[in-house]
Amino acid sequence: MASVSAKSKAAASPAAKRAGKPAATKAAPKNSTSKAASPQELKHFYREMLLIRRFEEKAGQLYGMGLIGGFCHLYIGQEAVVVGMQAAIGEGDSVVTSYRDHGHMLATGMESRGVMAELTGRSGGYSRGKGGSMHMFSREKNFYGGHGIVGAQVPIGTGIAFANQYEGNDRVCLTYMGDGAVNQGQVYESFNMAALWKLPVVYVIENNQYGMGTSVQRAAAGRDLAERGYAYGIPGEVVDGMNVLTVKAAAEKAVAYARAGKGPYILEMKTYRYRGHSMSDPAKYRSKEEVNKMRQERDPIDNVRKMLMDAGITEDDLKVIDRDVKDIVTDAADFAQSSPEPDPSELWTDILVEA
Repeated sequence: MASVSAKSKAAASPAAKRAGKPAATKAAPKNSTSKAASPQELKHFYREMLLIRRFEEKAGQLYGMGLIGGFCHLYIGQEAVVVGMQAAIGEGDSVVTSYRDHGHMLATGMESRGVMAELTGRSGGYSRGKGGSMHMFSREKNFYGGHGIVGAQVPIGTGIAFANQYEGNDRVCLTYMGDGAVNQGQVYESFNMAALWKLPVVYVIENNQYGMGTSVQRAAAGRDLAERGYAYGIPGEVVDGMNVLTVKAAAEKAVAYARAGKGPYILEMKTYRYRGHSMSDPAKYRSKEEVNKMRQERDPIDNVRKMLMDAGITEDDLKVIDRDVKDIVTDAADFAQSSPEPDPSELWTDILVEA
């Protein structure tokens, strides 16, 4: 079953129809998918999401111990978005995101050791200890950050898409942003250029319902954030971001659209973060009941776990995956803490490119 029903397509906004603009489609029903996933595929999704969850929990612990400095934004609760999106792209496609980026790094295949070492500012990290939580990259995995300025990654992702088009390849750039970044002016400059030149970029809005401390309903005028591209003729879709299979189905559609040379596509992922905006945020602007309700009823990992057990995967099989993930995260933490701090000479490396 498609991630967007025929009924939701028919319910497009009258204003959009009158303007001749592509209409955003509503979120798919819970647990809907474009096709049944195999047990093997479900196990892969389960492992990838669990790795992100356990890694972030360990990062939170290390932060509390004073081993991670600066800002640290955890991805706990949003794992289905990046895992589902990553399943829809191919070799050579690129990813760029904001400062809530650890999950994206792991999903692209970056090593847990290198990510954790960078978080702790050690020389074994991806940016040799100089980037920290918000600024690490991997050219090998086509991951271009991690950016600390709200919305700054959107023109960068648009530029990567322009480079792909200029070089004549069929690569697509996934450009992630939060619901807060959608209100930044540079986002709309990017939308305009991407639509004007039909750039191969998919804009993924991770709407986790809250900005730094404000509900999206209080900060963003209008209806769905997926509609923000109407003025530029960019199609948009609202997606259940707590269901990895629904995300994958929507991602395949959007990526195919962009790869075919039709231009940009917007996906608004309705998701939820369980922790505060950053480690310093007590998140008192929402109730514990609200968070617990999401954990109990909508958790993306529990969702896949249930699918696996319905498919005949045993509790023992899942425990094997759980132990493997735990070992990887423990090893990453041990590696990070045992890695040396950068030599002072690193201050002068990778700061200038000879052109």
